[in-house]
Amino acid sequence: MAAGAPEAALAFVRRFQRMVFGIAIAVVDDSQLAEDIAQQAFERAWRHAQVYDSRRGSVKTWLGTITHNLAVDAVRSRNATPVSPEDLDALLGIVTRTPEQWAVADETASRIRAAVAGLPREQARAVVMAGIYGMTARQISEREGIPLGTAKTRIRTAMGRLRTVLGPERADHD
Repeated sequence: MAAGAPEAALAFVRRFQRMVFGIAIAVVDDSQLAEDIAQQAFERAWRHAQVYDSRRGSVKTWLGTITHNLAVDAVRSRNATPVSPEDLDALLGIVTRTPEQWAVADETASRIRAAVAGLPREQARAVVMAGIYGMTARQISEREGIPLGTAKTRIRTAMGRLRTVLGPERADHD
C-alpha cells in the first residue's frame, strides 16, 4: 500500500473496515458521521502509509489510533454534551455490551474491557472520559467536581494499571 498499489489499498480496506467503522461509531454514536470518519481514516492511512513503523506497533493499532483520534476530534468539534456522571456509571456497568464489541471483536477487546472494569470506579470513570469521550483532565475535574491534580492522578494511575495488566501480551497481537 505504501507503494501506491490500488489492489493493496482495497485489500487493506476490506480487512479493517469493520474495525475502523466500529471504533468510529463507538466514539461518535452517529452512523453517518462514523462512515465519514472511517473514510477519512483510510484516506489518512493511504497518504501516510510510507511513514508507518512496525517497531512502534501493529498496523491494526496504527489504524485504530488514526480512527480514534479522528473520531475524538469530530466529537470535540461538534461540541457535544458530555455524558453525565450518572449515566457514565451505568455505561461502565454494562461495559461488555458496548459498541466496542463491533469495533474489535477479539480477545484484546475483551481484555481491555475486563481491565477497565477491574479498575476502581473513580479511575475507570476518568480513563473512560479521557480515552473514549476525549475529555481533558480539566473537563474531567470540572465534571466530577474534583481538583485538577486529582483528575490527572486518576487518569495517570488508571493508565499505569492498564499498562501493567495489558502489557505482557501486547507483542502477541497484530
